[in-house]
Parts: sequence; structure tokens; C-alpha cells
Amino acid sequence: MDIAAIIAQLIGGAAGGAATGKAVKQSDLGNVGNLVAGAIGGLGGGWVFGSMTGMGGGEIGAIVGQLISGGVGGGVLQLIVGFIKNKMMA
Repeated sequence: MDIAAIIAQLIGGAAGGAATGKAVKQSDLGNVGNLVAGAIGGLGGGWVFGSMTGMGGGEIGAIVGQLISGGVGGGVLQLIVGFIKNKMMA
């Protein structure tokens, strides 16, 4: 996997985590928490996408796919971590 794909995953994940945190108030981790959880989830989501499709190069279609899958992965991980954290704090 090249650096452009990793950057796309991080950016997509951070955006997905931030959007999910603000959209679902019960899972909000704060601005930094949403971004960090989203970026980590973006790496995971992008890796799964790349593994399943074989798209990992620097072509524009692959980068867009990594960006979108990173956003989905980031949103999902942020949602899970936010719900767990908020349930433990209650």
C-alpha cells in the first residue's frame, strides 16, 4: 500500500469520525476523540476495502475508494468507541 492510500484513509476516517460524533450525540467523544478514533477506524476500513477489492495503488479510483471506505470505517469505529465509553461513564 502506498502513502497516498494511507493518507486518504486517515483523512476519510477523521472526517467520518467527526461527522458521526456530531450526528450521534450519544457517541460523541469530543473533537479530538472523534478525529483520533475516526482516523484509526479509517486505516482499518481502508485496509479491509483494499484487501477485498485488490485496489491499493495510486490510481484515482483506488484513492477515492480508500477515502470513502476510510470514512465509513472511521464512522463505525467512532460510533462503537463512543457508545462503549459513554456507557462505562454512566
